[in-house]
Order: sequence, then structure tokens, then C-alpha cells
Amino acid sequence: MKPALSVIFLTTLIGVGQGLFLALFTQQSYALFDLLPHQEARFYGWGSLLALLFTMAGLIASFFHLGRPERAWRSATQWRTSWLSREVIVLPAFMGILFLYGVFHLSGFDPVLVKLPGGLNINATIILGGVGTILAFALFVSTGMIYACLRFLQEWNSPLTVINFILLGSASGFMLATLYAAMFAPSQAGFLGGWAIIITVFGLVGRSASLWRNARLKSKSTTQTAIGIKHPLIVQKDQGSMGGSFNTREFFHGKSAAFVSRVKTVFLLFAFAVPLLMLAVDFSHASVSLLCVAFVSQYVGLLAERWYFFAEARHPQNLYYQGVS
Repeated sequence: MKPALSVIFLTTLIGVGQGLFLALFTQQSYALFDLLPHQEARFYGWGSLLALLFTMAGLIASFFHLGRPERAWRSATQWRTSWLSREVIVLPAFMGILFLYGVFHLSGFDPVLVKLPGGLNINATIILGGVGTILAFALFVSTGMIYACLRFLQEWNSPLTVINFILLGSASGFMLATLYAAMFAPSQAGFLGGWAIIITVFGLVGRSASLWRNARLKSKSTTQTAIGIKHPLIVQKDQGSMGGSFNTREFFHGKSAAFVSRVKTVFLLFAFAVPLLMLAVDFSHASVSLLCVAFVSQYVGLLAERWYFFAEARHPQNLYYQGVS
């Protein structure tokens, strides 16, 4: 498939926003049970607004993928059957919760809504955080299922697609949360950095599993099945036209196998190896500069990973068009 930059930025940017919010609410949840020190409300407030900025940037990037942006609202009408429609509905809902979560913290308006028998007070921001967590995972699943539900693209049609969207988005968000904590709450950088390491390692395992799986796929479509003739020695000689077409432009990336292989090396290095090394070196010192390198490296690596994700998918129509394009 041909990678679209707008979709690459959409999925990676909102992934950072989702992961950052999950990191903030994880810290607040631990603090609720006195497992971690309570932080000032502005730590959660400004952090959630930072997450909102990333999701807004991803939303803006998505409009560059639309032929008629003014009709984008119509994409939400097929929510009963379309994962894209579900994503279109869940994304603004998640952004709305992010906004409220940040505003409640920054305004100081955080009333106790529930008092549990053990004396534990459940504030409004805890309720908002719980709803936001559900929406964050619903958004991960909706985005991943847009691709995983396509049976004719075997590289995507796997539970690993959804799992990797969750893990890689969460890893980048926790990485940013570690940098954010190192700047504004250094005592929490170790906790968040530990989670960043764990999720990044799981992300590496999940992505490696998908690479291993896809490298061993046997295509269900062949030249024989395309034309309905079972003869084993069918060879295509011509495309039937001298110029390019929509099919040759939109369903194939046009890059060499060597280039695609280099992109895979780049994303494995920058999305996993470099940030893990930076976190390992920095784990006990919370150096802002090293954490900045770790986050930027991982995000650049995830851009390459998402490009490879799209390029790796082999559309069945390319049996005809790619072979002679």
C-alpha cells in the first residue's frame, strides 16, 4: 500500500496523546491509594492539556487526507458497521474528556462525588479519568480495527495490529510523560520511566511478532485465482496501458525492497533500541536532555514504523499492477 503522511501523523500523534493521558491517570490512581505521593493539580492539568494538543494536531493532520473536508461529519453516520465511523465518534469524545480533566484540575474544582465505605474519596477528576481511560482504549481499538478488519490485506488482518497500536501509542505517551515528570515532578520520573521501559519492551515483542508473522505469510491471491485458470505456468507480460493509473499510484508505495528494508531497520533502532538505552542510562538521574532524546527518537521511529506498516501491506490488485508498473 502507499503510505499517506496525513494518516501516519494522525495515528502517531493521537497515540502520544492517549498514552500521555493514560500515564497521568496511572500516577493519579496510584496516589489515590497512597502508593505514590500526591502531585499538585496543575501537574495533571497541564499534562492533560499537552495530551490534548497532540490529539488536536493528529485531528488536524487527518483533514489533509480528505478530499472534501466539509463532508467529514458524514463519516460518523455508519457507526453500526464501520470502525472508521466509531473512531470519528470516539476521538472527539476522548478530546472532550481530556479538556474537562485538565480544566477541573487547573480550576481547583474537584468535588468529592463518591465516598467509599473505607473512607476513600472519589473525586470528579477520578471519574473523568476512568471515563477517559475507557475512551482511550476504545480509540486505540477503533483505529487498529480499521486495518485489522480488512481480510484481503493479510498483513493487517491480525489481532497483533490492534495490540501494536495500543502498545506503541502507550509507549510514546509514557515516554513523553517521563520527560514531563522530569521537568515538573522529578520524583515521579522513575515510576513513569519504569512503565515506559516495560511498555516499550512489550511493544518491541509485539511488533517483532507481527514482522515474523508477515514474513511467513502465503498470499491467498495468485495470478491463477485472479483469472480463474489453474494452470501452473501463467506469466503476465503486459499491463494493458503505457502510462500510470490510479491503481499504480494509490495502492503501491513505489519504493525498492532495499529501501523498505532500511525503513524497518530505522524504526527498530529509533523506536525501541535508542529510547530503551536512553532510559536505562537515565533511570536513576532523570536527565531532561537524555529523556528528550529518548522521546524524539521514539517518535521519529514510530513515524518510520507507521510508514512501514502501510508499505508492508500487499494489496491483491498489485498482482496485476505492481508487477508491471
